[in-house]
Amino acid sequence: MPKIKISGSDTIFDCAPRDTILRAALRAGEAMPYSCNVGSCGNCRFELIEGSVNHSRADSPAWSERDLKRNRWLGCQAQPSGDCVIKFRSDDKYRPPFVPSGRNSTLVSKEAITHDITEFTFELDMPAEFNPGQYALVEIDGVDGGRAYSMSNLGGSNLWQFQIKRVSGGAVTTHLFDQMKDGDSLTLDGPYGSAFLDSKSPRNLVLIAGGSGLSPMVSIARGAAAAGCLEYCELQFFYGGRSAADIPKTALLDEIAGLGPNVRTHVVLSDDDSGVYTTGFVHDAAWNMLGDAITDYDLYFAGPAVMAGAIQQRAYETGLPTEQMFFDEFY
Repeated sequence: MPKIKISGSDTIFDCAPRDTILRAALRAGEAMPYSCNVGSCGNCRFELIEGSVNHSRADSPAWSERDLKRNRWLGCQAQPSGDCVIKFRSDDKYRPPFVPSGRNSTLVSKEAITHDITEFTFELDMPAEFNPGQYALVEIDGVDGGRAYSMSNLGGSNLWQFQIKRVSGGAVTTHLFDQMKDGDSLTLDGPYGSAFLDSKSPRNLVLIAGGSGLSPMVSIARGAAAAGCLEYCELQFFYGGRSAADIPKTALLDEIAGLGPNVRTHVVLSDDDSGVYTTGFVHDAAWNMLGDAITDYDLYFAGPAVMAGAIQQRAYETGLPTEQMFFDEFY
């Protein structure tokens, strides 16, 4: 089993076969920066001082020829050929609150949430903790690289639930939606992610979910209620889609609205002329409603890359402190 040494320290950790350097570091409790875990964001980039590695995903969007020339690799994709020495800037923000591991799971049920989002419920071989907003990796045989999906329920039980959007032509979602049936098994690797609920914050909450970003926002809303945050905090929950077909089932929205007396839910559709719902982009609706007062909130968001980028730009222009923004870069 290869041993990975962090340059300039006495820290050495093992990297199991087929594991990546990032995941091995997190399993060892190291605070290696990351976000998406699937090669898209580049936050886990490190310098290889000694040894050799290969990328499990050769087409990683966040990795370039320039990186290769500088001997820089992505921790979430780098698999060592032998012992290595690596260099990166540690940050305690990324030290895992719960050590991630591969967990055997069995599909229990599928339940439609919208026309293209389904909640998958998996039963683990034993109870496992995670913080609201964290995610797990799913790997399917024959598919290059894993895919990250956020849990929608709360940790501590032997059930992990994911509200997953079908991706046209997506190898993993095609397998999940069309091939997996109740009783089938797969490995869930997690929990991962640092954009989880800060239950100790005294600030009000604004949650913005776009499409596939629904799952972590539902978990965070449920977590805020379970932690008692909604006894003294306001929660504004915004969900954005294109048309009425994208609206989550009424029972789910009613559950969120019923989490506390200070909870408000808002459905925003970009292509709807019924006059029933707010029209436009979900991030614009949030700012139109809250204005500059949004700087008094903790902001959590998940969804398409365009939405996430627009939210970050609006937050910057409004002066929302970065420590009050929570998101994982799944793009």
